[in-house]
Amino acid sequence: MRSVAECVSEARQWDRLMQLAKLGAIAGDGVNRPCLSALDREARRLVIGWAEAAGAAVSIDAAANLWFRVKGADDSAAPVLTGSHMDSQPEGGRFDGIYGVVAGLEVLSALHDAGVVPKRAVEVVAWTNEEGSRFAPGCMGSMAWAGHTPIAAFAEVLDADGVRFGDALAEQLAAEADLPRRVLGHVPHAYLEAHIEQGPVLENEGLDIGVVTGIQGSRWFTVTLTGETAHAGTAPLAGRKDAVQDMVRAINALNALMHDPEDVLRFTVARVTVAPNSSNSVANHVRFSIDLRHPDRDVLLSKGDAIEATIRAAVRDCGVHLHEWFHAMPVAFDALVVDTVEAAAAGYRSRRMASGAFHDAQFAVPIAPSGMIFVPSHKGISHNPAEYTSPSQLAAGTRVLARSLMALAS
Repeated sequence: MRSVAECVSEARQWDRLMQLAKLGAIAGDGVNRPCLSALDREARRLVIGWAEAAGAAVSIDAAANLWFRVKGADDSAAPVLTGSHMDSQPEGGRFDGIYGVVAGLEVLSALHDAGVVPKRAVEVVAWTNEEGSRFAPGCMGSMAWAGHTPIAAFAEVLDADGVRFGDALAEQLAAEADLPRRVLGHVPHAYLEAHIEQGPVLENEGLDIGVVTGIQGSRWFTVTLTGETAHAGTAPLAGRKDAVQDMVRAINALNALMHDPEDVLRFTVARVTVAPNSSNSVANHVRFSIDLRHPDRDVLLSKGDAIEATIRAAVRDCGVHLHEWFHAMPVAFDALVVDTVEAAAAGYRSRRMASGAFHDAQFAVPIAPSGMIFVPSHKGISHNPAEYTSPSQLAAGTRVLARSLMALAS
């Protein structure tokens, strides 16, 4: 009798990933599949079919998190849970998030093929809106499941076309009204998420598996500078209230504040909007984003708390408004789960490491012992059509996932 890990099929898993990659395919082998969209619904129906073929029961909750469950010998015992997300960035790749869902489904298929009934039930979840690329912030589904933020709190969030999250969610739930509805939230025995690394460490070190020990914290801000528009050809520089120039001053000051000789801190300004956005007019309005991350809670708090004063000291002519719209403190994964994954990675080249990106697993930590498994990312590329992990690397991660889940389920 073959073990569950031995029944993991590299070819089946790769074929499923490539089928899903066609739904929202963009140039360069990329994927654009927004959450709660028609493409998302098509992808969900595809994975539902695979789950049912593996003997799993399918259900959804009030946040449109999609659940697949294979019964255990003691079905009253708390289940072991794995999963990730199915939505992508606008110019995303074929593996971010969706690998964790497909890997979980592959374990269910391998369970079916091996004829194994674990002691505890095994559940796979596809979380709603992890990326936050259509509706911000991300991780809405896992936050609602964990009790971090009620799903109703996100109802008025708008996408770029002015669609309310609440309306898109209602449309999704109506489209899946044929699926059984489950209660939002429960306490699993453990949660384990498989994911591509999205960084270069494993590849650079020639390793197969990352045993993830925790996730660094994140704080996200929006800065709004308000000045006064003027004619670019006639307004003297000395009298201008130029929002773009003040943005440059603010960012230069923030770069100095965030300087880290050890290169652990992550500070990013990535989204900028300017008005009137005319080449011959002085800008009177600028809005820019700040993404701050660090694994040390004290550093994350002190640096984030210093942002507003730093900007106000640097800005010369404009009004300043700062809004912090997302925060997640650093988390450490449970030693039981980390040790289980490390043991399951025997025979593979592995190392312990922290996650620089945030994931749904971050919000499972207060609910149940949690952890993550990383597989290599070619050149560390992610959120990009060039994102790539080989079929054999993905299969190795899924075999480690299967071993880990079976150990936790026993």
